[in-house]
Parts: sequence; C-alpha cells; structure tokens
Amino acid sequence: MARSREKQILLDEFAAVGKALASPHRVYLLDILAQGERSVERLAEAASMSVASASQHLQHLRQAGMVSTRRNGTQILYRLSGEDILPLMEALRVTGRRHRQEIQNLVDGYLKDRDGMEPVSRLELMQRMRDHEVLVLDVRPEDEFQSGHIAGAVNLPIRALMRRLKDLPKNVEIVAYCRGEYCLFAYDAVALLRKKGYRARRLEQGFPEWRSQGLPVEVTP
Repeated sequence: MARSREKQILLDEFAAVGKALASPHRVYLLDILAQGERSVERLAEAASMSVASASQHLQHLRQAGMVSTRRNGTQILYRLSGEDILPLMEALRVTGRRHRQEIQNLVDGYLKDRDGMEPVSRLELMQRMRDHEVLVLDVRPEDEFQSGHIAGAVNLPIRALMRRLKDLPKNVEIVAYCRGEYCLFAYDAVALLRKKGYRARRLEQGFPEWRSQGLPVEVTP
C-alpha cells in the first residue's frame, strides 16, 4: 500500500507539469522565456497580456518548477528553470504535429504556403557560416537578441526591416531566424526580402533549438 501511495504522489507530480502546460498563454510565455529572461512587464507586453494575467500564469509555471526568478535591484526577472525545458517544448511541438491533425493542417495550409523554398538546416548553416557564404539575420526584438543570439548574427527586428533594407547586402544569401519553427517573423522577413530582390531563406527552426544543441551563441552586454 505504501508503495502504491508513493506511486500516486509521483504521478500527481508528473501531472502537475502537464497541467502547467494546459494553457496557450503559459506555452507562449515559455516560448518567450526560451529567448532569455524577462521581467513580468516585458513578458506581458510581448505576449499581449495584462501584467496581472501574466503574473498569474507565471506563478503556475513557477509552482510546476518550469520557471525560476532572480532579483536585479528592485526588479524580479523570470527565466526557464533549466535548459531541459527546451527539449520538452520541442517534444510538445513535435508530438502535437504528429498526432493533432488540426496542427498538421495549419502547417500544411498556411506556413508552407509562405515558405516556397526549402529551409536551411542547422548543419548547413554552420557550414555556410564557416565558409563565409551567408549573412545570418536575427529578426527578433532587440532585447531578445541581446539576451542571446546565434554567434555572428546581425539583428534587424521585423518591424524595422522594411525601412532598413538598404543596410543589407544583395551579393550574399540571407538566412533569417526568429523564436522557433512556428514563429512568423522569419517567414515574413524572407517573403519581404525576396519581394525586394534579395536571396533569402529561413533557418529550419529558431534560436532556442540552436542553443539547446550547444551551437555557438553570443550575448550582447
């Protein structure tokens, strides 16, 4: 009986992790935190939520052990509790795509229509960067870029891309990336660049997946 109770407690704890993910708002907050630590105010702004709502969701994630905090002066900063949260998020996306037809339909009917050229894999990008054959473009917001980015990447947030196209060379292919495989920033950047005559493709996934594989990353002070 004691062994059965212990197993039930264990199952309850596993279920608590699943319960913490049972909200699109919390999944979105984790997706943003995968880019780097943030205050609740910045998280709320990025997720288009009220500060009160974001704080409540963050407490659920903290109770489940998925996020942690640190104090920076008077400010409380949130971050993922460990790098192992990244493969958990990736597993959630992969499993959902394989077993939820609605997800597959959305990817096939929407994202593929926006991406007519084969995306660049991490391995291919690494090789082309070594050979100086490509410009890597990070189209996330500046604060996310500063928290961590692919080593050697240039930051040009999607909202500023149109007015700063002249800053980009046309004699080299551009590979754009953003928050992850389903982040639309990279799709939109590639579409705009191609329309303006640039050779452009997107990275197969995004910065969190790159970082989780131990590939070269830089942080801007």
